[in-house]
Parts: sequence; C-alpha cells; structure tokens
Amino acid sequence: MTYMTYINQYGWFDDMGQGAKETILTPALCRAARGLLDWTQVDLADQAAVSRSTIRDYEGKHHEIHRATEAQLRLAFENGGVAFVEVDGVGTCLCLPAAAG
Repeated sequence: MTYMTYINQYGWFDDMGQGAKETILTPALCRAARGLLDWTQVDLADQAAVSRSTIRDYEGKHHEIHRATEAQLRLAFENGGVAFVEVDGVGTCLCLPAAAG
C-alpha cells in the first residue's frame, strides 16, 4: 500500500509506504523445506525461535507472517542446510548440497 508520493534527493518521484510484500518463503516452500530436513513444526519453531502456532497457521494459510518472522524461518532452514535457489521461469526452488565424499 502506498501512503504518499514525494520527490527524493535526486528529483525523482518515489512512493512512501511498505509497498507490495515480496514473499520468498511461501507456505508450500515452508512445508517442503521442513520435509527436506525431516523437521516437525516443533523442530522448526525451536530452530527459528518462533511459536509452533505461527508455523501451523502460516503453513495452513490462516494468516501471513511478518517479514522478520520470514527471515527467522529462512535463516533456520539455511542453517539446517537448505539452499533457496531462484530458477528462471520457475521461481524459488529448494535444494540440499551434495553429500561430501
């Protein structure tokens, strides 16, 4: 949502406000990343320091999550070994690094 338009220091028109939220971690990707790591919702909640109900409600599409919460979840997945990869024409995909050896 745009709240106001203003002229920035370069003389260009810019919009103030949060704008459209660009979500990388969709509910489906959240479930898929948990599956790759064999994590329960409780495991993810512990790793990301968020409540299990937040994860349950987000994955069930009952509500959106804040950007900070999305960042916590994504960081937990990345620390667990999941890589988020952008693929042209497809979008965000998940993968695990190849096993060493």
